Amino acid sequence: MKLPFFIAVISLLCCSASPLTAQKEKPSGFFAPADTLNKARTYTLIGGTSAGYVATMIGLNAAWYSDFERSEFQFFNDWGEWNDMDKAGHFYSAYNESLILMYGGIWAGMPRKKAMWLGVGFGALFQTSIEVLDGFSAKWGFSVGDIAFNTGGLALLAAQELAWQEQRITLKFSAHPVSYPQTIVNATNGDGTTTISDRTADLYGTKFYETFLKDYNGQTIWASVNLRSFMKKKNSKIPRWLNVAVGYGADNLLGGFANVWTIDDLNYAASPANFPRRRQFYLSFDVDFTRLKTRRPFVKGLLICLNALKFPAPTLEWNTHGGGFRFYPVYF
Repeated sequence: MKLPFFIAVISLLCCSASPLTAQKEKPSGFFAPADTLNKARTYTLIGGTSAGYVATMIGLNAAWYSDFERSEFQFFNDWGEWNDMDKAGHFYSAYNESLILMYGGIWAGMPRKKAMWLGVGFGALFQTSIEVLDGFSAKWGFSVGDIAFNTGGLALLAAQELAWQEQRITLKFSAHPVSYPQTIVNATNGDGTTTISDRTADLYGTKFYETFLKDYNGQTIWASVNLRSFMKKKNSKIPRWLNVAVGYGADNLLGGFANVWTIDDLNYAASPANFPRRRQFYLSFDVDFTRLKTRRPFVKGLLICLNALKFPAPTLEWNTHGGGFRFYPVYF
């Protein structure tokens, strides 16, 4: 369950990203991008990024991997685990980490193309380092699938910059609280009972921030497409900020590959009929916050950070368990 950590990293980067802004106007001030390469800003950016990388690796190793048994380097085939929500998380995280660092390079006065390669390089380094740590964990292993989705996120950023010098398709995240029933589950190898809500509390936590970051059943990863940027006519009546978003989510995930778990040597399994593991696909409207007009660089930076989240909007869902279509007046 590495997606929660990736979302937290994106949030941390965004909290420090208010100066990471690029716009055609060149106002003065700390938050405005430099016209030419600014050595002080460049050293600050590279030094801060390097320090953040080292601190993150040390902290992650101490707070996460130290709780699990180590092993010799190994590979792990995790295709299908958590209905591939973690793969979508890799795609999202690699893209947004690189995007934020690219804006950091622009703030420092780098040409946009060089800033893009800076972002891609950092994103590749960070994500690959995570996989190496996984490779030495007995519980997981180095995942080729994770690397593939990391590469996909980096490639999406780079391809758009090379083709259009802008990001017309952005990756976004949304999450909502899920209410779980008190359905009783009996042990399959002895006398013992638990409930679905107890299982999800153990997996995802109970506090708002825990479920927001951890609960795969309430999370959606979106590809948000800006409509007007693909129009040939620049005087299109379509608002420049209006996007259409396609989302991916999952439901009834109570375990990695199956809804089975163990408590004190007692094995439990949720009924597939009552809790079918579903893949969900969404179609919705969205807002590209970076295309909202503002002359204030600080505000522009905040909008760049906000753009990592999907705007709540009417949404249509289709899932893989025969549920048909479902309409949400507002979905987040």
